Amino acid sequence: MGVLFNYYTAADDRAAAGAIVRDDDEPFGTGYDEFTVKGIDPMVGLLPAESLLTGRPEAQLAADPGRNRLVAMLEDGEIVALTIPDALRDALTAADHHTLTAAGLAWSRSDTFDMLPDEAHLTEFLEQLAALARRAASRGHHLYCWICP
Repeated sequence: MGVLFNYYTAADDRAAAGAIVRDDDEPFGTGYDEFTVKGIDPMVGLLPAESLLTGRPEAQLAADPGRNRLVAMLEDGEIVALTIPDALRDALTAADHHTLTAAGLAWSRSDTFDMLPDEAHLTEFLEQLAALARRAASRGHHLYCWICP
């Protein structure tokens, strides 16, 4: 089946942890504004797009201690929830369709992926993430990603 990456919004880290640390019998992410993708992890895969959209070098982004900070974990890392930087949320919120399309094209040509990805797929992902970011920003929320192998 592959690893699933669930990008979602929450008011804060405590609320974000509730997406995977459930005290009910509901599936992970129930009640959260989210979408799921395969193959675009926030730690490595999203880094070039984040650089393109924020204008910050990848090395600087990767060294940021607030980037992909762990907010929750189940078992021995079987499922984890990580932060997505507010700077990326804000850049996505401000990006128009042209900017996201250009970023998707440039990202598809990066050396991030083992196989050359379809730029339309990456642009569609950025459009979904931007829509999620806009909804998050309008509510004063942050972006997160929970990862399930």
